[in-house]
Amino acid sequence: MAWLGGWRGRRAAASGLAALAVAQLVSNAVCKQVADRPRPPKEWFPHDEVDDRPGSSSFPSGHTAAAVGFTAAVSPTWPAAGAACAVPAAMVALERVQSGAHYPSDVAAGAAIGLAGAWLTRHAPRLIRRHWLLIGLGRRHGTRIRVPHLPRA
Repeated sequence: MAWLGGWRGRRAAASGLAALAVAQLVSNAVCKQVADRPRPPKEWFPHDEVDDRPGSSSFPSGHTAAAVGFTAAVSPTWPAAGAACAVPAAMVALERVQSGAHYPSDVAAGAAIGLAGAWLTRHAPRLIRRHWLLIGLGRRHGTRIRVPHLPRA
C-alpha cells in the first residue's frame, strides 16, 4: 500500500498501522487482562484446530480488533483499499469463531475496539493540536484559558 499507492497509500498505511497498534494495545494489554474470560469449550468444535489455540483470555478478539482497526483507518484516506481490506477483516472475524478461539461476543467487542482505535487515530492529532494551541495562547497572554467544548467533525 505504501509502496504502490503514492502519498495516499503512505498516508493510508500509516493511519492503518497506527489504528492497528492502538487496537492491539487496548485489546491485549488492557481488556484481556481485566476480563480473563476462558476460551469456548473444546467439545463444541469437531475439528483439530481447537487444540492449537492461545492460552490467553478469550475476550476480546485481538485479531479482529487489529483487522477492523486497520481497515477502518485506511478507508477514509483510500476508499478502494479500505474496501479491499474489508473482506480479509471479515474473514479474520469469522475464522476466530469458527476455529473455536473466541465466542461471537469476543469478536464483536474486538470489532468495536478496532473502530474506536481508528476513530481515535483519525481525530486525536487535531484535538491535541487544538488543546495545546489554546493552552499556549493562555500562557503567552498570562490568562487562564478554559478549553471550550469541541464541535463534532
